[in-house]
Amino acid sequence: MGIQSKRKKIIGDTIRYGLMIIVGIMFILPFAWLVSTSFKQPAQIYEIPLRWLPDPPTLKNFIQGWTILPFGRYFANTTIITVLGTLGTVFSCSLVAYGFAKFRSKLSNMMFILVISTMMLPAQVTMIPTYMMFSKLHWVDTFLPLIVPQWFAVGAFYIFLLRQFFKTIPKELDDAALIDGCGSFRYFWQVIVPLSKPAMLTVTVFAIINNWNDFMGQLIYLNSDVNYTVAIGLSFFNSKYGTQQMSLLMAVSFLSMLPLLFVFFFAQKYFVQGITTTGIKG
Repeated sequence: MGIQSKRKKIIGDTIRYGLMIIVGIMFILPFAWLVSTSFKQPAQIYEIPLRWLPDPPTLKNFIQGWTILPFGRYFANTTIITVLGTLGTVFSCSLVAYGFAKFRSKLSNMMFILVISTMMLPAQVTMIPTYMMFSKLHWVDTFLPLIVPQWFAVGAFYIFLLRQFFKTIPKELDDAALIDGCGSFRYFWQVIVPLSKPAMLTVTVFAIINNWNDFMGQLIYLNSDVNYTVAIGLSFFNSKYGTQQMSLLMAVSFLSMLPLLFVFFFAQKYFVQGITTTGIKG
């Protein structure tokens, strides 16, 4: 490589990394402002010029924000919905994806295309009939509409993601398991699942984020304050107090993000691996 080529490469890398740093800063600034505001005194929030570091920092916002509304109950409700919904999503979608990846028939491709095509169907189209169905079942104002459907593989994207990963598992393992007399479910549980940890954890992270942040579904089906979740609680807090208690709102919002941040950072390695290795095989 000549000197001029090296110079071009250095310039290109500098521009590329410079743009990445600028974009990264743009994305992190709102989060940094949220964290900073969580520790500020109310009088410091609207100071001009903007004060980034609270002086002095205070934990009163977290204590008052947590108690001004029953956020402890909201967090418990959200945790129940998220845990049970995520378990159902991972279990049901992995089983369906396993069927599409390992069992072939004349209709399998058509059925898979039909499942994937549901991703193009707007949620607003099914919102009313779904609500009417759950209303007939007397499930409104309970957690059931937010949990039970997750156990019936309603996530087409998750099915696609897992199917593509399962197809990368060598067929020789299928043949070896068949020769050893391993049944389909046992093969799925003892071979496919251990080999698919990156994809499984990727789906788990996506499902946790979607269930934790599902404001629309929770708003539609949960009517009682005792059943409210964090997303509804934050919206209610904002509509009731608005900018009058901005520091408290930011503090509680920061607390609501912490579980997702912990999940992502602990699963980051497998999350990236699951994304990069999915789709290698068609």
